[in-house]
Amino acid sequence: MTYEIEIGRSKRGRRAYSLDDVAVIPSRRTRDPRDVSVQWQIDAYQFEMPVLAAPMDSVMCPETAIAMGKLGGLGVLNLEGLWTRYEDPRPVLEEISTLSEENFSPAATLRMQELYRAPIRPELITSRLAEIRESGVTVAGSLTPQRTQEFYRTVIEAGVDIFVIRGTTVSAEHVSKSQEPLNLKQFIYELDVPVIVGGAAGYTPALHLMRTGAAGVLVGFGGGATTTTRRASGIHSPMASAISDVAAARRDYMDESGGRYVHVIADGGMGASGDIVKAVAMGADAVMLGSALARAEEAPGRGWHWGPEAHHEELPRGDRVRVGTVGPLEEVLWGPSHHTNGTSNLIGALRRSMATTGYSDLKEFQRVEVVVSPYVSDSPDLT
Repeated sequence: MTYEIEIGRSKRGRRAYSLDDVAVIPSRRTRDPRDVSVQWQIDAYQFEMPVLAAPMDSVMCPETAIAMGKLGGLGVLNLEGLWTRYEDPRPVLEEISTLSEENFSPAATLRMQELYRAPIRPELITSRLAEIRESGVTVAGSLTPQRTQEFYRTVIEAGVDIFVIRGTTVSAEHVSKSQEPLNLKQFIYELDVPVIVGGAAGYTPALHLMRTGAAGVLVGFGGGATTTTRRASGIHSPMASAISDVAAARRDYMDESGGRYVHVIADGGMGASGDIVKAVAMGADAVMLGSALARAEEAPGRGWHWGPEAHHEELPRGDRVRVGTVGPLEEVLWGPSHHTNGTSNLIGALRRSMATTGYSDLKEFQRVEVVVSPYVSDSPDLT
């Protein structure tokens, strides 16, 4: 069977699907939602929900990372963000929230580029991670591949539990004539902590990342609410197909490695609870959320959301977007909900969907039946 379609006389392409294109189907059995477990464990760390908070300045600060941990998830701090560039970044965050109300504003992008030119200070990396560690929750921090070799020793010495290497796309083999690239396999082998790395958007790149020894692979490329990667560079990978492809790589790597399990973590394009449900159904073990958590009252972005692509010095491929506020972080994650569009009680919705389709835990739910259907929106734009 071929999955390719003819685009024209000289080009064929593989058909791919977004999360909007798929839906889960109930089975012959239903369950009481109270009997459903949404616990997730990676390496020695167990969490009450399969949610990582994206390392974005509009989502995570030390306080929200601590709150995320106490609510049963994993907050990942951006170690190249404002909290490691400024002693007190709150005035900077306030200024960003008062920039132009328009999306795709060149003036806002220019000002953000200026604000993010402040140097990263190693002592602030240490103090921010120490603040999180003192609270007793699992400590996670993120660097891009370009900055990992420069700052990883500082991160490890500060006592991080889980290290995240996150970029728009991360490959196991980066070629450069101007500088020595990061050798992921050697780097991960020498570390004493589990490493989550990505994004990857297909079977082959994910398989190569798994072979480096990563504990988890982030799946996604240009699918988040703030990214304009598809518009700026023409690159995009629909999430449903990407997750399924990487889940297949996980399966084949288990056979290849004699049973080593690498977690698949969907990253991007999940603004509502239904997206989380479908990401797990397609094979994800956990999800990394950005815009969904940027709507919390405690979020540093104050109702605005942006990623590192929004202030790239040479080719910004993201925007600062208004997502609004729906309630406290606990309500966003655990409810109770007062919204009908899937923006609050995210975990309650996941639990209920699993119960409705008859599954008792996340691994079982990955086997749920799915269908492909034309997407018709029944809610306002969530981005």
